[in-house]
Amino acid sequence: MIKINIKSILGVLAGKLTIFLTKHLLKGGSTFPGTVALKFDKQILNKIAKGYKVILVTGTNGKTTTTSMISNIFKAKGYRVITNNTGANLFRGVVSCFIDNYRFFKSNEGSYAIIEVDEANVKFVTKYIEPEIITITNLFRDQLDRYGEVYTTLNKILEGIIKVPNTKLVLNGDDSLFGKLDVPNKTIYYGFNKTLNDETAIDINADAKFCKFCKSPYQYNFITYNHLGDFYCPNCHYKRAKLKYAIEDILNLAPDHSTVMINETKVTISQSGLYNIYNGLCAYAIGKEMNIDNNCIANSLGKQDSSFGRQEEILIEGKKAKIILVKNPAGYNQALDTLCLNTENFSTLFMLNDNYADGTDVSWIWDVDFEKLSNLPIKDIFISGTRLYDMAVRLKTAGLNSDSFIVESGYEELTEKVKNSSTDRIYILATYTAMINYRKYLHSKGYIKKLW
Repeated sequence: MIKINIKSILGVLAGKLTIFLTKHLLKGGSTFPGTVALKFDKQILNKIAKGYKVILVTGTNGKTTTTSMISNIFKAKGYRVITNNTGANLFRGVVSCFIDNYRFFKSNEGSYAIIEVDEANVKFVTKYIEPEIITITNLFRDQLDRYGEVYTTLNKILEGIIKVPNTKLVLNGDDSLFGKLDVPNKTIYYGFNKTLNDETAIDINADAKFCKFCKSPYQYNFITYNHLGDFYCPNCHYKRAKLKYAIEDILNLAPDHSTVMINETKVTISQSGLYNIYNGLCAYAIGKEMNIDNNCIANSLGKQDSSFGRQEEILIEGKKAKIILVKNPAGYNQALDTLCLNTENFSTLFMLNDNYADGTDVSWIWDVDFEKLSNLPIKDIFISGTRLYDMAVRLKTAGLNSDSFIVESGYEELTEKVKNSSTDRIYILATYTAMINYRKYLHSKGYIKKLW
């Protein structure tokens, strides 16, 4: 039995009761139980996380998917794993995860906690936990009203890293923000040595275009997307770090999967898009750093299930709907690139909200390259959300056929129209609270079995 004081015991009990009530009565609340527990003991995480080997996953895009990939790899190896799979990644959400899995008379030795953490909350978690590994997937402009620019976000993460100098860092080497960090931590990098094109000109709306040391514009041997790629500064000669784990070849890029060579291992990633190749590469790197064999990692990545709005597939009266979470220009453009892989007719549902968790400023949609959709075989264009008219204007301006627009705010009416879509394949591109709320509605109607 792990020794904890009376305040912690009361916090765990109150947290577990709150978890039960929120799951069965409110159909949600994966963060609130942690809030309750912290009222009893502000340092409760220090006690309930003891014994776990912890891996923290942070960054702008791909946290939830990468966390899921890593968790599945470790489970496939036979380890006991806990994870905050719903994406409740604020400090109190992390506390909720550990409380939910806490057992008074069971040791956590030999178990792993694969935990997704919001960028601004890393410092709160590392105050109480020293992880085995911290990985940063990427940094893009995201919720400017909350985070500010990417350099501000990086500094927020580094505030947490400096608390744990013995933690290994596994970083995306293609992101110029992560090179030559002023920290003592052992650092290894992953990235791409091969892309599908030879693009070297950075997009005008890309992030981190200027050298973080001398402010000169970066140049690239190639760009994967946004500001990621094989960068170098022609002025001060800062360049991409040496990669330990790399994509050496992209063998196949399909609408529902990708096949790549990672170092010398052929890996099929059962989720589509270039950004999911990055997620899979990150998971591969962490698995290898924790001494998991290639076959186990590759087999797990090939069987990765999509869930909780991250390319999650559901059936709505025979219609195959894929929910894709979109929250900033970089991620949205990658989602659109996935749509561009389709050759058969399909329909789309765009859902745009402006709640706090989405970012209250929706002007970022004008930095998304919706124009690339204008020549695709899209039949019905459904539009919903609290800012549905902003989205409709943006899509019309992008050249999409406004005669195909079906604008509907009510979920019941929207779903009925989706059922009558002229195509069997529908892509749902939704911001965070739009995804959460529509999933709840679909769950209430029986289309989604597992809400959380």
